Order: sequence, then structure tokens, then C-alpha cells
Amino acid sequence: MAYSDSIVTQIGDLAEAGERMIERLRRKAFLPDSRKGLNVRFGIAETAQLLGCSTNRIRMAEEDGRLPPPPSSENGRRLGYSIEDILHMRQVLDASPARGPKDTPAMIAVQNFKGGVGKSTVTTHLAHYFAVQGYRVLVVDCDSQATTTTLFGFNPHFNITREETLYPYLSIDPTQADLLYAVKNTPWPNVDLIPSNLELFDVEYELAASGADGQSVLAARFRKLKQGLIDLARDYDVVILDPPPALGTISLAVMQAANSLLVPLAATTPDFCSTVQFLSMMDQVIGQLVEAGVAVEYNFVRLLCSKFDSGDPSHEMVRAIMEQSFGPALLPVPILESAEISHAALRMMTIYELEKPIGTTRTHKRCRSNLDEALGQVEQLVRQGWGRTQNIDESLLVNG
Repeated sequence: MAYSDSIVTQIGDLAEAGERMIERLRRKAFLPDSRKGLNVRFGIAETAQLLGCSTNRIRMAEEDGRLPPPPSSENGRRLGYSIEDILHMRQVLDASPARGPKDTPAMIAVQNFKGGVGKSTVTTHLAHYFAVQGYRVLVVDCDSQATTTTLFGFNPHFNITREETLYPYLSIDPTQADLLYAVKNTPWPNVDLIPSNLELFDVEYELAASGADGQSVLAARFRKLKQGLIDLARDYDVVILDPPPALGTISLAVMQAANSLLVPLAATTPDFCSTVQFLSMMDQVIGQLVEAGVAVEYNFVRLLCSKFDSGDPSHEMVRAIMEQSFGPALLPVPILESAEISHAALRMMTIYELEKPIGTTRTHKRCRSNLDEALGQVEQLVRQGWGRTQNIDESLLVNG
């Protein structure tokens, strides 16, 4: 028994040491005030491209007073536009991509039961991509590992309590009637977050121990999460859900609450096989949910190849197998493997948050261009759901 106690103590010490290091890294990354900020700026040419207008139109609006000019450095050089500036410009120049009042918010679950496929990386980059494009975004971290929460600048152990996660809403003895209590601002003015931490896993234990009424309790929780997200989504264009990489209660609740499914997978044989198993399990589970009276409907189901190395023959071979197997459900443009993404993650950032390249300018531009193209495919599918399909490659719009 003493041996067992010593092992438990050792594991606890290791966990505490790791948590302290994470906090040190977070403080170092977010100096000087230890809070994550957003300092990225856009030049006038890139801003015009985002707005879908000419640079002359922006300059004219600044000259006639409809828009304030961007700040300048001491030598008079324009410093560029912030995200807040661009959001204001969208309103003034009528260039907002926001959904119409009758359009249904996109609720996208980013899910794969295989770990290491870049699920949280895809989630955060997708959220920031949509934000740069001008959409109102809500990210819901449903994974008790809380990687997405960490990437948004929160330390799940020190900054987030169980009462700030989905737990008070999904618990057997809920203390919250809606999800407004859990919504937190992020450094992005048009991105909000419902965070997570390890204690969210308590929901799994509670529901598993719900006894003879377990099935009815689960069905009630599924419907409750879906309705809560629908109510909350009225203030957003896109809701991105990051469920746990396992077939548990929370995962199932998220999968039925979503109206779209994005499955990231890496170009390796184990990832391909695991994803096939995931899809097979989902097929069975969805059938069981429907039989239990829980509706599951998706506007689209797509697979997105991530961490793809075009110079690796094995990646090319596995991707060819994916194309043969999944057809148009596999998005044509993969997310390429890039050291820039890894270096940004070490700073608890996405590519869209970097003020300047970490590696070479060429590497950064290539990475950003690839992300824009790959994630833009998801935007096209969302806009198709709103009936806005002009200038969109029809091969991307086949329903799964």
C-alpha cells in the first residue's frame, strides 16, 4: 500500500510540475501583462482583398471622413489596420459576410476519435480564419483536455473553474438554465469561447452512473445541449464545436447538436484506418440515436487531410487511397505540414495571430496561403447552406 501511495504521490508531483511549467510558458508567451493579446495588422492591399473592394474605395472613405485612417509610426509610415478596424470598415462599406436573419448558423463539429490528427489545431485556425473573413464566431471546447482553451490563452488549471465550463449546464443536477454564463471574450473581437478543463469529465461519470433511467437522462441531455447551442447561436454566424476524441457521452451530445461535421485526418495508414473505424462507429451510433428519437441532421460531412507533406511519397500514396475511398467528401485542398504552425503553437498562437513570420517570410506566406485555401473550402460549404453559391467550385458542394 505504501508503494501504491508513493506512486500516486509521484504522479501528482509530475502533474503539478507540468502545470507550473505550462503557466510559465503562458506568461512568457503573453508578456508584458501575461494576457494574450491580438496585435496583428493588415496592409491596405490585403484589407481591400478581405473586403472585396479596391484600395481606392478605402482611401476615399478615409478622405471623406467615413473611415478613420490607420495609425502611423513616428516617421509617418502607416501601421496597417487591426481586426477591429476591418470590422468597422465592413459595416461602413457594407462588406459584411454575416448570415441573413433567416439563415441558420453553421454549427460545425470538428471530430475524429484518432488523436494526433490536429483536431484542436484545425478548430482554432478555422475559428480565426472565419474571424479574419468577418464572421461572428463562437468556439465551444467540449474536450476535458482543453487544448483549444489553452490555445485561446487560458490556463485550464489556473484560470478556468468547473463552473465556467459546460458542466453546470449538462450535470445531473444542473445549476444553469442556458449557456450564456459560460461565454468568454477572447482577444479577437468577433470570437467568443466556452472554455473547458479536466473537471468537465465529471459529466461522463455522472451520466454513466445515472442508473435505470440512464437512457432517458442521456436523451434529455442531448436535447438540452442542442437547444442551448441553438439559442446561443442566434448571436453568431458560425459555431465550432471541439468534442473529446472518444465515443463518450459528451462526444455523442456534441455530434447530435451539430448541423455539420468536419473530420480532420493525417495522411498515414493508421490515421486512415482509424478514420474508417470512426465513420463506421458513427454510422451505428447515429442509427441508434435516431431509433431513440434523437434527430441527427448534417448540412455537410467532409474530411480534411491535415499535416500533409507533399514531398513524402507515403503521404501521397495514402492521400490517393483517401480520394478513391471518400470521393468528393474529401476536401481537395489539404492542410500542409508546416514548421510555422508548430512554432506558432509553441507560442500558444495560430498563424492568423502572428505579427511577423517566425521562420522565413516565404515559409510564412506559403503556410498562410495554404490555410486560407484549405479552410476557405469550409467557408464555401457554410455559405452554400445560406444559399450563397456564386463563384464557388461545385465539386466542393456535394452533400455527404
